[in-house]
Formats: sequence, C-alpha cells, structure tokens
Amino acid sequence: MWEMKKHPKFIFVTGGTVSGLGKGVTVASISALLKSRGISVLPLKIDPYLNKDAGTMNPYQHGEVFVTDDGAETDLDLGHYERFTGLNLSRDSNFTTGAVYEEVIHQERQGNFLGKTIQIIPHITDEIKKRVIGAAKRHKADVCIAEIGGTVGDIEAEPFLETIRQILREEGSDNVIFVHVVKMDYIYPSDEAKTKPIQQSVAVFRERGIQPDFLVVRCKRPLTRENFEKISLFTNVPEERVIPALDVEILYEVPLNFKKSRFDDYLLERLGIRGRKRDMRKWQRAIGKIKRAGKKVKIALVGKYVGNSDAYISVEEAIKTAAGHAGAKAEIIHVESETDDVLKKIKTADGIVIPGGFGKRGIEGKIKAVRFARENNIPLLGLCLGLQVAVIEFARNVCGMRNANSTEFDPKTPHPVIDILPSQKGIKEMGGTMRLGSATAVLGKNSRVASLYKGNRIAERHRHRYEVNPEYHGKLSKGGLVLSGINTQDKRLVEFIELPKHRFFVATQAHPEFKSRFIEPHPLFLGLVKAVLGRK
Repeated sequence: MWEMKKHPKFIFVTGGTVSGLGKGVTVASISALLKSRGISVLPLKIDPYLNKDAGTMNPYQHGEVFVTDDGAETDLDLGHYERFTGLNLSRDSNFTTGAVYEEVIHQERQGNFLGKTIQIIPHITDEIKKRVIGAAKRHKADVCIAEIGGTVGDIEAEPFLETIRQILREEGSDNVIFVHVVKMDYIYPSDEAKTKPIQQSVAVFRERGIQPDFLVVRCKRPLTRENFEKISLFTNVPEERVIPALDVEILYEVPLNFKKSRFDDYLLERLGIRGRKRDMRKWQRAIGKIKRAGKKVKIALVGKYVGNSDAYISVEEAIKTAAGHAGAKAEIIHVESETDDVLKKIKTADGIVIPGGFGKRGIEGKIKAVRFARENNIPLLGLCLGLQVAVIEFARNVCGMRNANSTEFDPKTPHPVIDILPSQKGIKEMGGTMRLGSATAVLGKNSRVASLYKGNRIAERHRHRYEVNPEYHGKLSKGGLVLSGINTQDKRLVEFIELPKHRFFVATQAHPEFKSRFIEPHPLFLGLVKAVLGRK
C-alpha cells in the first residue's frame, strides 16, 4: 500500500441532492477567504467520469474546457478557482477516474504489484490518495481544498468517497474537514421551504462512513431560526456550521456572504490554524464598483454553443469583469452563429466577441459577424477560432481571395489561409495532441495589443490545432492586416492580428479569457469594453 507521511490539512467538498449546486464556487470562495488570511491553498477538482481529461468532451454536456499554463485540459471549475484566487493552477489540480484507472493498470502491466489481485481497495484508493496528497505537498499548500464531482450516491463517486473516509481515519479529524453542499427545496405552488432533501443527502453520506462537519445550504431566501434548528437536529451538524448560500446578483459576492457567516473562522478553528486578519478590501471595492455602474454595454457573443450557459463561462466572466472595472454593466447577447438572423441580432450590440470552437458548423455566421464589425467600425475581439475566421473574412473580402477558408472546414479551398502545420498532420488521437498551454509572443512595438498589455513580450494559453498559413502572411499584410504578435519559439505562428485604423479590431490565437481574474481583468477584454464606451 502507498504510505502517507506528514502532509497538509484537507477540506473535502461534496454535493448532495442534485448536481450543479455550486461546489466549484464553494471551493473557490473558501480558497479566496483562506488566501486573504495568509493561508497557502491548493484548490483541486476530482471528476468521477471515465474520460482521461475534459479535452474531448462536448461543450453542450460538460461546458468549456479550461486550460492551464502547463497545457492540461481540465474541468471548468478550475476557471472559478483561478478567477477567485488569482492563482495559476496546473494539471495537479484536476484528475479523473479514467486517469486513475489508467495509471493503476499501467503499474500492473509493469509488474509493480508483484502479482497481486488489483482491487478498488486498496489500489485505486491508494492512487487517489497519492494524487491528492502529492499535489498538496508539491505545491507546499497549508490547506488543500478538494472538490469531489457529482453527487453523493453516484456509483462513479464511490471510490473517491471511500478514499476521503480513509484519509480521515489515517490523518484524524484535526486535519480533515468535510463540507457538504446541499439545497433547500421549495414546494410548488406554496413555495414552502423543505429540509427533507438535506436530511436524506446527509443520511446517504453517513452510509459511506462520513459525517459532514459543515453544510453549505443553497437557498433563495435567508434561512429561518426554525430551518437552522431542524437541519442541525436531523444532520448532527451544529447550527453555527450550517452556512447559508443565498442566491446572489454577482457571483463574486459568495465569499463575502460566507464571511458574514464566519465560515473561514470556523474552518481555521476546526483545523487548528491561525490566520492573519482577513483582508477583502479590494474584493469589496470591486463588488461596489460593479453595483454602482450606471452605464450599460451590449456585447454580442457569436458562437455555436450559446445554448449552454457553461460553454463560454470564462469568456462571459471576462467580459463582465472588464465591464465592471470600467464602470459599466455588461449585457451579453447570445448569438447562435448557425442561424440566419446573426446580422439582425448583432446590429443591436455595441461590441462583438467571437469565441473559440471546433468544426465547420456555424462558421459562415461568424464570418458574417466579423465582416459587419469590420465594415461598420464596431469593436471586435476574436479568440482562437475568432482569429481564424477574421483572417478568412479579410482574405475573402479585402484581399480578393475568393473562397478562402481553413482546411479544417474546406480541405479543397483554393486559398488555405488557415491550415494545419506539418507537425500536426498525421495525428490520429484527438485528446491532448493540440497546441496546448502557455506560449510566449513578441508584440509589435507600435501595435494596439502592445499598448493594451503595456509591454512587448507576453504569454497566453492556447488550445488549437490550426494556424494562420505562413504562405499567406505577406499577402495578408499587404492587404492591410497587421500581424501584431508572433510566437517567440516558432516565427511561423501568428498570435495576434489587428486593424490599425479600426476603432477596435483585435484577435488572438490564444484564449486570454483563461487569465482574466475578478480583481484584475484581462487587458484585451478591458480594451474592448473601453472602446465600446468610447463609441457610445
């Protein structure tokens, strides 16, 4: 068996009743509060599905794929963790059942188990322990806050629940805390609040040998004294450890609400840790600025997954955060790029964002949106695929390259202005084989992007396979498109483009939304919003 040694303290966050209760925001909020008190934290997400990672999962089912600096394709909750804490996480902060089983089977094939029968206990649970505890130790975290995906009772979650039960047994209650996220139910049509789902969720948790130390209760109105008493009585959780999680107007109010309940005080007391005085002044100022914002900016988000609110969650949060810091409120207009009324919808917008994506569906709608923005001087920001469609549109309608396209969408195009690089050709596996993670670019000295970043050398995260075809760099530049950012390692790779005489026409091959933070909005999104406000 894998033997544990001295290691950090742990907070395990689980969910009950239904999925989508906000475990990720709970982990992010706890992490932000503890970090504000000088505690080093490592947020971590454990996903029970059998996929090796999130890289090949459909955005309609799973939401966006969040990418870390080291190129891990992870669950979207890592985006919450980074936006709330300002940390740059790594692949250590996300793993799946699939990755765990793959590693154990690999070890078995190597003969590492000396002929033993491989079982869920101890071999799978030991691998899970190794990943959680090893990550916390490598990052020298005082506290690791680990989220178990799914809900208690899911068959996929059983090995993880058993693992955290073992960690409690081996490390003791002074070093391990269980936070269970549940919801108050409201009966239709009386709207009467019911605690029974909470009671049943905790009962199922206890069947796994775990008693929650804290309950985070999602609720649409404040809990009554009777609610607190009843929940405490039937779950054996002290009333002061029943933490209400009210619906909020702004997502980033959640840590402040937790602060009012002294959640962080109780957690540190329970773990025997002394933190410094809490400092959330920047956070409170940012919330206040957003709430006082009197101006409104309408930003059209033209994508192919707009039917799923999580598919572009980092993009939407980056827009909202930038608007708030600029003293405005963002109204995001979701425009499905595959429909016929793309132009009708974007005509009501003050600015346009073209996000990333894969596949041919909806591409022509995005190209129409780019053309409208270019010809009507509407501020536009293109992200990853957004840069590629901007290049295609420019090649077709400015440079006269009829039927110019990407070979991803039309392998027989006469003008493959976007093409796959030779190093990517012949790759058959879809997962983990793209250009992933952080890459450095040098920006043109007098370019708009250099002025936005306030520097000429920057790093952004990537997730794509196709590039601006080097054979067309000269023709595009001659037509007036400025290739304003070039990869420092491979000069063939265009990282940024812009139109200098346009109010704001900027696109990047990267995903800058992944580096936007609540306290520090990303300069590209801030530049877009300011251009919109200047236009208004």
